[in-house]
Amino acid sequence: QVQLVESGGGLVQAGGSLRLSCAASGTIFTIRVMGWYRQVAGKQRELVAAITSGGSTNYADSVKGRFTISRDNAKNTVYLQMNDLKPEDIGVYYCNVRAVPTGWSKEFTYWGQGTQVSVSS
Repeated sequence: QVQLVESGGGLVQAGGSLRLSCAASGTIFTIRVMGWYRQVAGKQRELVAAITSGGSTNYADSVKGRFTISRDNAKNTVYLQMNDLKPEDIGVYYCNVRAVPTGWSKEFTYWGQGTQVSVSS
């Protein structure tokens, strides 16, 4: 129904920047919320940032002031600009989309395949 393709990520030195992108495709009626989660081995996946279709945003306290989430509704794409990266930002970043597929009346949650972000100190 809905496919997510992530890009970005990689290895950067502390203080550097990375930009993640996630494009949603498929038979989509509407996308309500797009976001990014982070997971470190042995820990639960945690919300990094999310944005609604209206542009309201929510950030984890640890990334406020450094990360910016944005979306292009025409392209069904969400971005995460990550600045001043720190070693504690290391993890696998997963795109998360809450959408209503065409022909459905309920919302589903979809996950991207994950992209590794590594920060060297």
